[in-house]
Amino acid sequence: MTFYLIIGLIVLFLLSGLRIAQEYQRSIVFRLGRYVGIRGPGLFWIIPLIERQQRVDIRTNTVGLEQQETITKDSVTIKVNAVLWFKILRPDDAILRVANYNEAIYQFSVTALRNIIGQHTLDEVLKGRQQINATLQQLVDLTTEPWGIKIEMVEMKDVEIPEGMQRAMAREAEAIREKRARIVKAEAELEASIKLTQGANEMAKSPMALELRRMQMVSEIGIDNNTTTIIMMPAEFMNAARSISELTKMPTIS
Repeated sequence: MTFYLIIGLIVLFLLSGLRIAQEYQRSIVFRLGRYVGIRGPGLFWIIPLIERQQRVDIRTNTVGLEQQETITKDSVTIKVNAVLWFKILRPDDAILRVANYNEAIYQFSVTALRNIIGQHTLDEVLKGRQQINATLQQLVDLTTEPWGIKIEMVEMKDVEIPEGMQRAMAREAEAIREKRARIVKAEAELEASIKLTQGANEMAKSPMALELRRMQMVSEIGIDNNTTTIIMMPAEFMNAARSISELTKMPTIS
């Protein structure tokens, strides 16, 4: 009976040391407080009461950087929030070199974001988000590399501008659009004046063309039935008509 009890205790002791790590997990094993290695994925065994494990998720993790109120280089107060994605490449360093890697990444990223925004003007923040994201990613990744953590991507989600600054930017944009409209209109008027001058020069070379153009304008004006049009005939036409009339009145020679 005692023999079976001993065998049962041994089996129970062995079974109590079995552990399972998922495919996306790694277990950091400590023996009497000292690091001995990484286990997993799958089934593995640790010495009960002597060894302990600490699991680490090696999938891509997300850290949301809460909205931060900061001042730009041109002294504009804005609120910015962002999202950061990271992945643990060396689980042992992530546990041994930093107490809480999630909190450490968050705090450093927030500080770095505020510092980077302070080095750029408001226009640069609004127009150069990709550059700011890349700079922030590089800076944070450089700090977390000794921890065995890779910063995969950083994205600013939103930039909140004070209401007064929004109105000022709207007025500026409206003024720019009005300026462009006036420039386009002036260019169109200049081109039209050049074309009219060229047309006038061409018609001046031919009195008949000038007269045909005048008649065309008269016909266009007379489209409206309620319009009364007075036509001033050129002296050449009047002289020609008078000559024809005098010729028709000459007596016939029998």
